[in-house]
Amino acid sequence: MNKSLRFGAVVSLLLIVTLLVNYSIVQGMREDEYAQDPHNSRILMELKRTNRGDIVAGDTVLAQSHRDEADGFYQRTYPNMPWSFAPVVGYASDQFGTSQLESTHNGDLTGDSGTSSRFLRTGTEDGKKGDTVALTLDPNLQAFAFDQLAKPGYEGAVVAVRPSSGEVLAMASAPSYDPNGIANPNTAEGAWADVNGNPAKPLLNHATQEQLPPGSIFKIITTAAGLRNGFTPESPLTGEAQTILPGTDNIPLTNYGGQPCAGGGQVPLRTAFALSCNTAFVQMGLAAGPEALRDAAARFGIGQSYDLGLPNAAGSLGDLPGGAELAQSAIGQRDVTMTALQAAVMAATIANKGKRMEPHVVRAVRDADGKVVRETEPVELGEAVTEEEAATITDLMYGSERWTFGYDGNGFASKTGTAEHAEGAAPHVWYVAFDPAKDVAVAVVVKNGGHLGEAATGGQVSGPIGRAVLRAAPAPVEGAQ
Repeated sequence: MNKSLRFGAVVSLLLIVTLLVNYSIVQGMREDEYAQDPHNSRILMELKRTNRGDIVAGDTVLAQSHRDEADGFYQRTYPNMPWSFAPVVGYASDQFGTSQLESTHNGDLTGDSGTSSRFLRTGTEDGKKGDTVALTLDPNLQAFAFDQLAKPGYEGAVVAVRPSSGEVLAMASAPSYDPNGIANPNTAEGAWADVNGNPAKPLLNHATQEQLPPGSIFKIITTAAGLRNGFTPESPLTGEAQTILPGTDNIPLTNYGGQPCAGGGQVPLRTAFALSCNTAFVQMGLAAGPEALRDAAARFGIGQSYDLGLPNAAGSLGDLPGGAELAQSAIGQRDVTMTALQAAVMAATIANKGKRMEPHVVRAVRDADGKVVRETEPVELGEAVTEEEAATITDLMYGSERWTFGYDGNGFASKTGTAEHAEGAAPHVWYVAFDPAKDVAVAVVVKNGGHLGEAATGGQVSGPIGRAVLRAAPAPVEGAQ
């Protein structure tokens, strides 16, 4: 064999080996990645002829498929409370693919979650109903929470969780949309244009995907850092109306409204927490130091995303290169961001005696015969604070609730927040709380001040929503997760 033929044979052999290796990688290692990609054109075609499983919450069917006898294709519909559930359930469209749970659980819903390769399907599977995805969401509470945002026209989110298990009972996001419009081929293009033309981004799950400055609810984490570094509820802190940011040319940081706390002078941490004194928390944050704040934030999950089955943002503490940055971060400003889900988990962690549970929205996956294929078990992610520290913060949150709303026998423990986010813009307002009697924690964020605009506070706008959700939340059923 001459040199040219030998060279050509070697190159051909190498190309064949490369092709085989690549094919093996696609089939054996990345099949699911490609097969379940919502933009895969084969998936879009198969959506028409696949009898997708249901998505349910309790006995309420949220998503189901019906076969059109005329053409034999399946049509996805969302029969119950579509606006309330759309940011969680998502949509399945043969034109625009899938989103949210319809996307992340596509393999379960099509009955093709790994038992056989989609690339090797024969076509005989068509018509076989996929698995049912059962959610932890309580339909009544979900609808109630959504209405609390939607009726006054607020943009924001509400999340309610069980502290002891991590079950998400409600995850409302506003604005929302009707997924039926996107799923129906006759209305899909118009519906798609409408939702994508809305600057408030209704396709986004604002509870899990939107990171916002938390403002004073972050003082729960600053308090955790302080307690671990020698502070107690009686530790004296400044109540003065303003403090100068360290390392700056006389730049002040003020309390809300520029007012002193409890007349100024020194106040105990207990009072500073109830009155949400910025200057006091700046003093405590600087004394505890940047590493203490970083450690506390990490223990509460800031900077971490969850294996939720839904896209979710990680939030951030931001960089703390100096005293000014540390001071602003200690009150939940500067570069600190959280999602409503993370805020709910923060409150739930305190309620659960310091143990942070992994949140989850899927209770179980069942096959067409009702047999459980997979069930979500509670997962403890770690200890954010000790039981003693959690009890101390709970007591401080009781004080905050009483100061803000008065004592009405509800037994809630809470913290409000009013977060600046842009020059001249109305603040985002927060409320986090829990009811230990019901084993429920809640987080509410209303963007841009809701109906009060620049004058809004967390206590005025988000607090009434959160307290109403806690009252409406079901108590846990004994023996159930």
